[in-house]
Amino acid sequence: MKAKEIKELISFISDSGLNEVNIETEEIKLHVKKAPDGVVVPVNAPQVVPQATAQQPTATENQVPQETKSIPSASADSSNYVEIKSPMIGTFYRASNPESDAFANVGDQVEQGSIVCIIEAMKLFNEIESEVSGKIVKVLVDNASPVEYDQPLFLVDPS
Repeated sequence: MKAKEIKELISFISDSGLNEVNIETEEIKLHVKKAPDGVVVPVNAPQVVPQATAQQPTATENQVPQETKSIPSASADSSNYVEIKSPMIGTFYRASNPESDAFANVGDQVEQGSIVCIIEAMKLFNEIESEVSGKIVKVLVDNASPVEYDQPLFLVDPS
């Protein structure tokens, strides 16, 4: 399943009024559950449950300062940067394999629809396309790092 198909599925489920959906096929297992505020978020139970129960205080304390250091400093340079965000939970890869060049580097010009990275989710490699045309200003995630749904991956200067 591609990222666009997953987004469409989440949108459909959100519009249907259901609170939770489990889909299992030969290719994919998908568990989608609405958050208390009504936002639909894809959930991978083995990853989410331990973080929510065991690491929540530590993760909140450690992650908030990093986010406030990284993004506002880039925003201070120019407030018109656009974020390319992760459409799913998975592992972020800048290239298709270790020997290949990165899909997008700082300073590269990207067009809407061009591939900027790959996110592996449940043994499937999903190509992530840019939703904006512009110049890559900053890569916000290290190669082979885990990413969360809606986490910023790149900053792009659309001008």
